Amino acid sequence: MRTAVVLFNLGGPDSPAAVRPFLFNLFNDPNIIGLPQPFRWLLARLVSSRREKLAQANYARIGGLSPLLPNTQAQARALERALADAGPGEARCFVAMRYWHPRSAAAAAAVAAWRPDRIVLLPLYPQFSTTTTGSSLRVWQQAARAAGIDAATTLVCCWPEAGGFVEEVAARVVPLLERARAHGVPRVLFSAHGLPKKVIARGDPYQWQVERTAAAIAGRLGAGVDWRICYQSRVGPLEWIGPATDDEVRRAGADGVPVVVVPVAFVSEHVETLVEL
Repeated sequence: MRTAVVLFNLGGPDSPAAVRPFLFNLFNDPNIIGLPQPFRWLLARLVSSRREKLAQANYARIGGLSPLLPNTQAQARALERALADAGPGEARCFVAMRYWHPRSAAAAAAVAAWRPDRIVLLPLYPQFSTTTTGSSLRVWQQAARAAGIDAATTLVCCWPEAGGFVEEVAARVVPLLERARAHGVPRVLFSAHGLPKKVIARGDPYQWQVERTAAAIAGRLGAGVDWRICYQSRVGPLEWIGPATDDEVRRAGADGVPVVVVPVAFVSEHVETLVEL
């Protein structure tokens, strides 16, 4: 039995010149901007042009490119080793990025060439959103049809409370809490990427899944831990879910308490964790 595991992630620019086309691909996604064409295309061109220099400056602080692809490739290799140890059968992991290379078309072509008996789709987004997992799945389905893939396919939809995920995050937070206690009673801020309120109002489950993730991690930190959920990376004029991460950091400062900020919607480092936080 040959199993192909496709890991989905956001993607990121691999050079300063790639920043604008990466942003264009992001804002031209109908799951992100719901305008019909050609209006979405025009808005994506405008926004990517205006945000290019700021984004390039952010990436310049981490070497000029996103670490997301090499991190995801390392996760793919680690998963292959774990699956080989678990046996039986042969498993191979493929990476499909949404907004930069390698994209779903390239991943689907590689999967088709390998001729698996079955396929497992594994989004590296712990919480489901139509703007992340939903978008990746839509594009994958198009790419899989174009590549002639007909193998039985299983989706790992989301895993906001998965034991291994929750326990690993909690294990990383515990020593940070101990260090913070030298300065007072710490507050844990569980930070996730935000979404416009209208997306949640349409039934997107992302917010309540983030809440479950945070509660599950907090439950492993011991009784009496002060924790809050907050949201980062707001873009544009729409009203977003909150509270905002920067507001919560300022509130902790005003309260005179040390802070431990914990990203809960990301499983590898990238510009949002290394620069924005």
